[in-house]
Amino acid sequence: MPEMGTGAGSETEEMLLDAARRVRANAYAPYSGFHVGAALIDETGAVYVGCNVENAAYPEGFCAEAGAIGAMVAGGGKRIVAIAAVGGTDEIVPCTPCGGCRQRILEFADKNTQIILVGDKGAIDCLTIDELLPSAFTLK
Repeated sequence: MPEMGTGAGSETEEMLLDAARRVRANAYAPYSGFHVGAALIDETGAVYVGCNVENAAYPEGFCAEAGAIGAMVAGGGKRIVAIAAVGGTDEIVPCTPCGGCRQRILEFADKNTQIILVGDKGAIDCLTIDELLPSAFTLK
């Protein structure tokens, strides 16, 4: 599995961001115009992607992160090592996963899971699940 970094643009971070950017082009967002792509790597090194899919019967669509996590589970993955998400209407802008997706990520994360996002001026931001979802609810 490629080396993980600390937010400075490691090989894995760049690969996941690139996969998220590519799948973002497939998003179905005719209502919001906000296209999101997500890519994650699981404990085996397998990569899964997802994009947001809106629906006229709001909120029946689903988020990019939820799609990638669903693909991981369907593929036999058990744990998210890192997940990247990118979104925007035209250009990619800083955005973080919604509250529901933060909880979904938490379900398959551990203290070392990295959430990789594009920050201000295109900088790569790496967060932990504790930073993204402090005082989270779990059944564990």
